[in-house]
Amino acid sequence: MDIRELVKPKINSKGKQISPGDTVNVSLKTIEGDKERLQYFQGMVIRVRKGVDGGSFTVRRVTYGVGVERTFPFQSPVIQNVEVLRQGKVRRAKLYYMRRLSAKQARLKERREKVAEQAMPQEEETEAPQTP
Repeated sequence: MDIRELVKPKINSKGKQISPGDTVNVSLKTIEGDKERLQYFQGMVIRVRKGVDGGSFTVRRVTYGVGVERTFPFQSPVIQNVEVLRQGKVRRAKLYYMRRLSAKQARLKERREKVAEQAMPQEEETEAPQTP
């Protein structure tokens, strides 16, 4: 018997397709006492894991010279929204090498989506002479 047959992961529909190198803004629902508020964590995705449990992704940011990493499960009910701000151009699945780089060296080039330009025949607007 396989665990995949017993447990069907429920993916949080609020999350978008993210990949390593993307700069994301994750909004989390935080409950403090009887109040509820949104807390934001913005940084670069350095790891995306997919698995039976739904998977997770790790976001890294550097604040006041200190690197902070936080791992979020995809199916977490705490995650309200994942907004992709930039898509970085990378050639690795795990960006652990970013940990040893300074904040300025850790900048990535932006990935540009290839737009398939379809050859659309342009309609020539010819006005037919109007007969009264």
